[in-house]
Amino acid sequence: MSERPNDPGMTSGDPLAPEPAAPRQDSGLPGYEPDRPEPAAPRHDSGLPGYEPDRPPAGPSAAGYTSPAPPGAFGAPSHAAQSVVATGQYQLAGWWSRVGATLIDGLIISVGALLIMAIFGSVFSVGFFASEETGIAALVFGLLLSVVAIAIVALLYAPLMMDRTNGKTLGRMAMGIRVVRANGQPMTFGWAMLREVAVKALLFGVAGSLTVGLANLADILWPLWDDENRALHDFLVDTRTVRD
Repeated sequence: MSERPNDPGMTSGDPLAPEPAAPRQDSGLPGYEPDRPEPAAPRHDSGLPGYEPDRPPAGPSAAGYTSPAPPGAFGAPSHAAQSVVATGQYQLAGWWSRVGATLIDGLIISVGALLIMAIFGSVFSVGFFASEETGIAALVFGLLLSVVAIAIVALLYAPLMMDRTNGKTLGRMAMGIRVVRANGQPMTFGWAMLREVAVKALLFGVAGSLTVGLANLADILWPLWDDENRALHDFLVDTRTVRD
């Protein structure tokens, strides 16, 4: 047999000579192709010495790395709590029912004031008829005491009732309404004192005198256009008037 001459342009030791192809392993199955390695992703080089591309942290223990808390998890920011009316726990009371309850309570306090004046007047009038010199002083003293007693009854009537009945007075009972705190907590005596005495009586009493009654009028009418039927004093103490 004669040997095949070598390619004159290539030699076995030539570096440009192609590498011999690796033998292909055939599984014998149709359509089979051997596994091929994935091509490496191109590396972006900035050209600067010592430059390394950004790398993600090796794991949760990497310095300064913490995974964000899922919604609703402990420590995650929560939304502001909704009022008991917004959650549907209570139904709002109408403006006319609030006015009716105020009128009934005012009538009850007025009757109580008349009884106090009658009692103090009958007691101190005895001194007036007994001695003309001391009678006038006794009547003045009795009048002052009756005013103080009426003020105490008027100021403590609503807080005491609201503490005992969780937000109701006799007038509100008659109209089927009550006052509740927006967070659902019970109406305590201290909170009722804050609402009825500190805010409604003192704050709006002073504001009403300085504005010729306009502050009181605004406080009364504000529930007509508020989305939760709140008066101005309800905003300050975060309360709602609802159906019982």
